[in-house]
Amino acid sequence: MIKACLFDMDGLLLNTEDLYTETTNEVLAEHGKGPLPWDVKINLQGRPGTDAAKHFLDWAQLPYTPEELFAKTSKIQETKWPRAAFMPGALELLQFLDENDIPFALATSSHTLNYQRKTDHLRHGFDLFRHHVVTGDDERVPAGRGKPHPDIWHAALESLNKEQKAAGKPLIEPHECLVFEDAVPGVRSGVASGATVIWVPHPEAMKVLGREEADRIIGGHGEILTSLEQFDRAKYGLVKQK
Repeated sequence: MIKACLFDMDGLLLNTEDLYTETTNEVLAEHGKGPLPWDVKINLQGRPGTDAAKHFLDWAQLPYTPEELFAKTSKIQETKWPRAAFMPGALELLQFLDENDIPFALATSSHTLNYQRKTDHLRHGFDLFRHHVVTGDDERVPAGRGKPHPDIWHAALESLNKEQKAAGKPLIEPHECLVFEDAVPGVRSGVASGATVIWVPHPEAMKVLGREEADRIIGGHGEILTSLEQFDRAKYGLVKQK
């Protein structure tokens, strides 16, 4: 039985992956390159900022260090974050979990400042997480252990379990969790954490991967949806409390 839900943010709850792509294409255009192909984008999604920058530079061969590129793109992104919006079905799912006292937490590779910039105008949704938020620069996630490693999901679950323990409730095990993700590194980290994964990939990512490869990645440890609106709560025992 599922007892908790753990969420990624970029591209899963928010449309920010498309805003990241806009930024990257602007930088590429400055150097007469681009646009960013999805077979490269797939391997950047879900990674912490400088890690994603390193992988991107290995492909793009632009005259920046990962740190310089991260600083440059971060400045451009600041102008785009006010356009961040909930993906279809995302806010409704969070509200349902909150109304029915089903524990849930956020585990995002975004660093704290970027998390705040993306969500400040969307507090009606993100305040529902209360203090159960783990970011990419969180000290609970060891350096070098971001996605695709499972540590961030374990940290998010630990946050929920501290509350469970304080309330005298049973601790929740990883196999009793759903991990919601849109990105390949995140799916791999969710599978490695021991959870069941609900994968909602970008349509362009699915075109590149193909169904056979996508099924291989998730490896029978969850399901693949085209939208959070497709998510069947009752299938996992997430039902309204009487």
